[in-house]
Amino acid sequence: MEKLLISTCLLLQLISSYSLSSNENNLNVQNYGAKPDGMTDSSGPFLQAWGKACSSSKPVTIHVPAGNFLITGITFSGPCKNTDIKFLIDGTIVAPSTYLNLPKPNQWIAFDSVEGVSINGGTFKGRGEALWNCKSVKHHHCPDGAPTLMFTNSKNIAIKSITSINSKLFHTVILGCDGVTLQDVNIIAPESSPNTDGIHVESSTGVTIFRANIKTGDDCISIGPGTSHLWIEGVNCGPGHGISIGSLGKKGQGLDVDGVRNVTVKTTVFAGAKNGFRIKTWGTKSRGYVKGVAFINAIMKNVENPIIIDQHYCPDDNGCPSKGSSSGIKISDVKYVGIHGTSASQVAVNLDCSSSNPCSPIGMRDVKLTYTNGRSQAYCKNARGISLGLMVPPSCL
Repeated sequence: MEKLLISTCLLLQLISSYSLSSNENNLNVQNYGAKPDGMTDSSGPFLQAWGKACSSSKPVTIHVPAGNFLITGITFSGPCKNTDIKFLIDGTIVAPSTYLNLPKPNQWIAFDSVEGVSINGGTFKGRGEALWNCKSVKHHHCPDGAPTLMFTNSKNIAIKSITSINSKLFHTVILGCDGVTLQDVNIIAPESSPNTDGIHVESSTGVTIFRANIKTGDDCISIGPGTSHLWIEGVNCGPGHGISIGSLGKKGQGLDVDGVRNVTVKTTVFAGAKNGFRIKTWGTKSRGYVKGVAFINAIMKNVENPIIIDQHYCPDDNGCPSKGSSSGIKISDVKYVGIHGTSASQVAVNLDCSSSNPCSPIGMRDVKLTYTNGRSQAYCKNARGISLGLMVPPSCL
């Protein structure tokens, strides 16, 4: 009988030990004081859970259960001992409704210098309405706002099955990163919301965006300087300003601008978007390049500018270079293959390139873009290349 009691005690100790070990690898933010009431700032408890995970030598899951968790501003900083940290989010992360007096006005949820972090599921509510209203009033001093999710100087990042709603600024920013995958993401903001780009990639390599539904007030995906080896596939865009490379060469970027290369965009649908595929540069002397770009198999539904290269980009005629200035950005090896659908404007293909750096070579094959109010047209300026197969409108190359 005594032996049986000792064995039972040992078994209970083993179970208790296993349970403790399991809990150490699965951290519920509520156990650190996070409140799912949408009103209590849970930034501190989230950071406590992160500190525990960051210092662990084993894979850790940080669990955000159902409920609304207010975060006023947080940075998950590395480098960490742990390179396998998963955020499993069943609830909703909520931003403050105000844009004033935030801990860091240009930052909401940020990850810096981390490796092997993944975010699975969850909804992020940016609550950008008040800031948008401020920006809509001319001569009103408003901050730029903060992106919803921002990754900087990080590698091996995975973002899956998240929903981002009404960001104050860009929804997701990938900056200075290596090896990032975004999959099955939903991004939602009104067409009138300013600067709410869906996904912005800059100074990063090895980024994959696979299956995304993006409705926003700016670029669905914007591709900034220093981006290489970017793969985009299965994106639905609209409303929004399309998938845009640039802008490059704006004053303040310097004389030498990091180039964009090896970008592939496949199997996309644009519905009611302002642009489809766009490359935009300012007419400045800044030197740089865009090369090795392929736009393949897209459907355009009533898109204002299905295919556009604009090397005289200057939004709202604000701070434009002097008249007749030429862009120093060289655009080369750009292909458009299997682009079909309808244009909301008569000029369905608009290639307005630099006089000092003509776009060359440009390749087009099997492009059919019709205009409901007449024949669609193509416009080329300083663009050289070749077109093959069906071409509607007739090629201007």
